[in-house]
Amino acid sequence: MQLAPDIAGFSRLVTALDPWLDQVVIIGGWAHRLYHQHSSAQRLDFSPLITFDADVALPLTLPAQPPTIREALVAHGFEEEFRGDDMPPATHYHLGEEDSGFYAEFLTPLTGSERSRSGRRKATAHVGGVNSQQLRFIELLLAHPWIVELRAEEFGLPARKLLRVANPVAFLAQKLLIHQKRSAEDQAKDILYVHDTLQVFGARLGDLRNEWTSRIRPGLHPKAAKTVETAHTWLFGDVTDAIREAASIPADRRMTPEGLRAACQYGLRLIVA
Repeated sequence: MQLAPDIAGFSRLVTALDPWLDQVVIIGGWAHRLYHQHSSAQRLDFSPLITFDADVALPLTLPAQPPTIREALVAHGFEEEFRGDDMPPATHYHLGEEDSGFYAEFLTPLTGSERSRSGRRKATAHVGGVNSQQLRFIELLLAHPWIVELRAEEFGLPARKLLRVANPVAFLAQKLLIHQKRSAEDQAKDILYVHDTLQVFGARLGDLRNEWTSRIRPGLHPKAAKTVETAHTWLFGDVTDAIREAASIPADRRMTPEGLRAACQYGLRLIVA
């Protein structure tokens, strides 16, 4: 069976990361896409958003073992593309021999000050042999992940794989916490991710409420928790340009800005307010 380029690239990444699948967490767009395969997901009449970049969250440290993650990626055809002037440089891991557009990026929690004692910005770290970006709230996405099964035949794998994906409530909370620091384009995309995640688990919002109260909220600073709990007002209280842009993104469905706003406000009220 011929796999779509994005599926083929992700399958190659999963194969390369196999020794670390019990330690890393899939976040970002691919986490959202995999939510559709979770046992708690409901069947929807639209397809998940397609993304060619896979974000992988790494803990601050990984046990030393050969090969390193970098060596495993290289052995499976990935090549490094260094970006920016940070040391170590931010790095995208592209499939080298194919022009599929697929690449992987690694992210690690940023703790403490944003600058080291020498004054250098703490933008990246070397973890498990790969260069990983250090960002706020990645620790939120590493906590209490859910498990999604990759079916062998669908992903061209020799056997099924169990992946740790970001807890969907942590996924929602992180999108809300970083919203105001994102570009206008990314704000619109994140709003759509919030909407679609609420739709995927629309029949289990009570379960997501329990995730929030028992698992996710206790790990947040009170100020961050309040930001999440009031997002139904400050982000979804009125139709904004970002909401209008988010509603215009999907090509396979009709969505109004007011419908998107109201659905997000309703879902967030039930889960986190």
